[in-house]
Amino acid sequence: MDKLVINGGNSLSGRIEINGAKNAAVAILPAAIMASKGTCNIDNIPDIEDVHCIERIIEGLGCKLVRGKNSVVIDSTAINNVNANTEDVRRMRASYYLIGALLGRFKRATVELPGGCPIGVRPIDQHIKGFEALGAKVEIKHGCVTVEADKLIGTNIFFDVVSVGATINVMLAATLAEGVTTLENVAKEPHVVDVANFLNSMGANIKGAGTDVIRVFGVEELKGCSYSVIPDQIEAGTYMIAVAACGGEVTIENVIPKHLESISAKLIEMGAEIREDGDSVTVKSSGKLKGVNIKTQPYPGFPTDVQQPMSTLLTASEGRSIINESIWESRFKHVDELKKMGANIKVEGRTAIIDGVNKLTGAVVKATDLRAGAAMVIAGLIADGITEVLNIEHIDRGYPNIEDKFKALGADIKRASYSE
Repeated sequence: MDKLVINGGNSLSGRIEINGAKNAAVAILPAAIMASKGTCNIDNIPDIEDVHCIERIIEGLGCKLVRGKNSVVIDSTAINNVNANTEDVRRMRASYYLIGALLGRFKRATVELPGGCPIGVRPIDQHIKGFEALGAKVEIKHGCVTVEADKLIGTNIFFDVVSVGATINVMLAATLAEGVTTLENVAKEPHVVDVANFLNSMGANIKGAGTDVIRVFGVEELKGCSYSVIPDQIEAGTYMIAVAACGGEVTIENVIPKHLESISAKLIEMGAEIREDGDSVTVKSSGKLKGVNIKTQPYPGFPTDVQQPMSTLLTASEGRSIINESIWESRFKHVDELKKMGANIKVEGRTAIIDGVNKLTGAVVKATDLRAGAAMVIAGLIADGITEVLNIEHIDRGYPNIEDKFKALGADIKRASYSE
């Protein structure tokens, strides 16, 4: 097994390039299986385990894949299987997008219930509500979701809660339904828009992505296309926070600054300097910042996926900060790890009260989930002494070559093997 070994205390400087968005890629790859003609040439794919996992799953369904550096060509014309029940399906949350994609193209699918990070209860009731509204029969049996329909008919669907997964999944199915489907109270995250743009490149007719209402005008078939995935808002935000915490000046390239506005605003409020320039942002920080209050919200609010890295920054900021986690109920599992390093944090339900300390100290800690892993890396970068981060397979799911990127910025970090 691997771990990250970090000798903290270095400031960061230089330039870093952000990869394609994980949350977009793991939905776009299943969407590609809806093309009954031609091939999908998808660029700016991040080299992460979640992407490799989805690629293995769709290969198992009969797709042909040709992988390049940060790209993949998918030929789904000869797909011959609508049953996804492998270990890869069970281990990642995004495998549920196969339900909407297969239902849209073949009007049936059987997919095992997905796994993913243990950050809270993530029911698929809104997905099911949408599929049933389109005319599908849904059955959950023996840990599998089976959906079937003679045909899918467009309708009006109002989601009870704002859900990225349900928005994308039902949009996938509705793309090949008859008539018009109107989705209300939908998620507006950048990767929702990216999936809609990808589907439109394949011949779909989707309008309104990025607003509260999406209208899907059903088409008869989808064809292959060429497409480039948007930059990863969460990876970019993580490195922005790391620079603010460590001090220094770093230009973060291949980003869409508008997607980062809620993160930039908080860092500026804390005392960091942010400069935007086309497709890059530059973060400059003394490393000595003041605490702020944060409430995670759906886009364009402060993203829940950078709450954990931000909590690390707040532990080393002056004064008291309060984080209200309004999205997931179990996203403070990393707090006990931060406490091992000297953090002063009190958790009450979905609220964390953080009193800044002068210095974190190195310790052996673990990544409890993907974004918690990034939080522990940042903690190691600012701590006094050596920090060892275990369970980094979580980190590898969403951050390509994290140690190499930080090393290029001046961090003292390396990957090492260990046995339990």
